[in-house]
Amino acid sequence: MFQWKKTIYKTVCLSFLLIITVTVLQRGMAPNQFMQGQQQRELPPSEPLKSQKRDNSFSISSTFWKTKKEKAPVKEESVTAKQTKSWDVTTTNCSANQNFSKVDWFKGLEPNFQQFLLYRHCRYFPMLINHPEKCSGDVYLLIVVKSIITQHDRREAIRRTWGQEKEVEGKRIRTLFLLGTASKEEERANHQKLLDYENRIYGDILQWDFLDSFFNLTLKEVHFLKWVDIYCDNIHFIFKGDDDVFVSPSNILEFLEDKKEGKDLFVGDVLYKARPIRKKENKYYIPSALYNKNIYPPYAGGGGFIMDGALAKRLHKASETLELYPIDDVFLGMCLEVLKVSPVGHEGFKTFGIVKNKNSKMNKEPCFYRSMLVVHKLLPPELLQMWDLVHSNLTCSRKLNVL
Repeated sequence: MFQWKKTIYKTVCLSFLLIITVTVLQRGMAPNQFMQGQQQRELPPSEPLKSQKRDNSFSISSTFWKTKKEKAPVKEESVTAKQTKSWDVTTTNCSANQNFSKVDWFKGLEPNFQQFLLYRHCRYFPMLINHPEKCSGDVYLLIVVKSIITQHDRREAIRRTWGQEKEVEGKRIRTLFLLGTASKEEERANHQKLLDYENRIYGDILQWDFLDSFFNLTLKEVHFLKWVDIYCDNIHFIFKGDDDVFVSPSNILEFLEDKKEGKDLFVGDVLYKARPIRKKENKYYIPSALYNKNIYPPYAGGGGFIMDGALAKRLHKASETLELYPIDDVFLGMCLEVLKVSPVGHEGFKTFGIVKNKNSKMNKEPCFYRSMLVVHKLLPPELLQMWDLVHSNLTCSRKLNVL
């Protein structure tokens, strides 16, 4: 009887060991992992580590328990995809490039240009507010607006007018505002709280941890291009503009009707053979030490332009081959030049007003606005008033055909 029990005991033990061995082999686990619970066996997260710096990478697969023959080839495509599916800059660790201080021409520059050059290599910063869901699904037109944290009234006016998110004949339109942080340190905390509240209400803010300033507009450009490259795989077209312009989404959709995607479309109010301004009192002054050529490449005025979604991704790659330039729309023209893409001028984009004479009554004529795609420049009360006029029972003597 005792011998019979002993035989059964041995059989049970051997069966248990056999089950463990088969399970280990099937799951590809180390023996010590099997006995340490489910938490040890979970796969590493697909997102990069929060402390990971830009462009650093590491292997997330363990081959310790595999022989050389069993070692699986690493698929670079899948690793790259995992690394670029979220914003990967999480720390700001950037110091001044002191090499410039030894150069004579640098000493002769104005303080703002010295500051720009000292930190020009600081290219990407952490995200404070992100909304990757804006690019989920199929988005026909992404409206992107450059704004600053203090100009809530402009963002509110845009949301009530041309920035409304909607679907037109199956074409989805989404809206985003691009921001940095408040330039005045003493105001930053309070403004940030207000912005966080605004974002909770509307959910349409992208914000990065760099100061909003004139020279940092180019940072806003490259950060958005990188963001698009990471999150937006199904964006057909992008409209990008300022927060003080009048835009007609219906005219934009009509303009895009016969435009094929993937054809490097980039259209706006294009400036050809523009010269760098050398007068120091001018807002757009550029010293020869920073740009020694006589003519800029063709570029579209930053008040508003339209580009193909696929082109935006290529522009991101091109931007990383160039040093940052303090004028953002000129910098984008330089990126287009790298890609050998020519921006196309269109008379429906009026980034200097309907006519350049600011006092002209034509700049306030709603019949002109009804036929335009973009008109610069209107403050919130003017925008709201013009929007109502254009969308009222407006009677015009003739219609301009600019599309």
